[in-house]
Amino acid sequence: MINQKSTERSTMEIVKSPYSFYEEIRSIHPVYKGSFLKYPGWYVTGYQEALTILKDNRFQTRIPLPETTKKYEVLKNIQNDMMLFKNPPEHARLRMLVSHKFTPARIEKYRPFIEKIAINLWNEIKHKKKIDVISEFAFPFASLVIAKIIGIPDNDKNIFREWAWSLIQSIDLTRSRRAIVNGNKTTLEMLSFFKDLIQKRRQSPQDDLISELLYQEKDRKLTEEELLATTILLVIAGHETTVNLISNSLYCFLTNPKEYDKLVENPSLIESAIEECLRYESPTQMIARVASEDVELNNVHIKKGEHVYVLIGAANRDSKQFSNADVFDITRTPNPHLAFGSGIHFCIGSALARREAQIAIQTLLQNTENIYLETKEVEWRKLVGFRAMKEMHVHFDD
Repeated sequence: MINQKSTERSTMEIVKSPYSFYEEIRSIHPVYKGSFLKYPGWYVTGYQEALTILKDNRFQTRIPLPETTKKYEVLKNIQNDMMLFKNPPEHARLRMLVSHKFTPARIEKYRPFIEKIAINLWNEIKHKKKIDVISEFAFPFASLVIAKIIGIPDNDKNIFREWAWSLIQSIDLTRSRRAIVNGNKTTLEMLSFFKDLIQKRRQSPQDDLISELLYQEKDRKLTEEELLATTILLVIAGHETTVNLISNSLYCFLTNPKEYDKLVENPSLIESAIEECLRYESPTQMIARVASEDVELNNVHIKKGEHVYVLIGAANRDSKQFSNADVFDITRTPNPHLAFGSGIHFCIGSALARREAQIAIQTLLQNTENIYLETKEVEWRKLVGFRAMKEMHVHFDD
């Protein structure tokens, strides 16, 4: 029987300092049964336990809303059609239709236009000497990249930040009734936008993902509802996690000056550096699952129907897996972090996110001198499933 030691903390305490919270419950047991933020279930902080769950199809994904909800039916229905919340065999079918667009080889072909976007953005802001990295660089950068791949006109990209924030808040454990209401409203707006865009692509196909998926719809491999859900999912994922990866990475470097100097002196370390950023400040901090049958794991009995919360940010700092786990080290090798998950739901956009972060950070560091944070006391958004700053103001000399 696991010791039910008190681990009461306010939401904002967890948001500000999640890693001490993770250590506290891991010290009791790496698979801890608790009820944080009014959500009872198993909270997994151990690396090996997290990896086991993510690879075990007995732990299934689920939509965040009750299947029976009527009030938020639009949001529920779009979640039901997203591959993120699908289990085999439907998940494999949807993933196969999209995955070819995000292979490492395909992403390498995108490199020139990604680099061009980064440089153009930098040229627009370099004269300012002070910027909010998130709103003035990371967000427009990620928006332009994913818009190009999916087939969204550049002049429509600005509306996606509010949409992304709204839908992320509607699936996080901190969600309020208002967040779900807003998420339902946002979904209606996005459906209207993409129905119109898809109709335009039916009439005039282009070299983009929407046009490619329309061929799958013609062959009845994809329903219109699945096409809409897939497009919305890729837009939101392509914005939220990538923006956070870029800003969190820069935050890691600016709060660890020795590692920053190491990268400046040896730019070839950029790939391993971004992997360490992914481990150290994972953009996704939690992945939810539900047991489809009774499962024994590390001497605990997880019953069918119980919810399991895999704390990715905790697993990536488990000292049993990573030496000096709380040290930011851009030369760390090997680095088998779980920032993109594992198993059949491994992030389909991982290669793109990695390349975007590498190019974004290289662009910022190669074109600035003496870049520093306005304050190290940054404000984190009130989310427990994601690691995301509200703003990130930096000063620099070019």
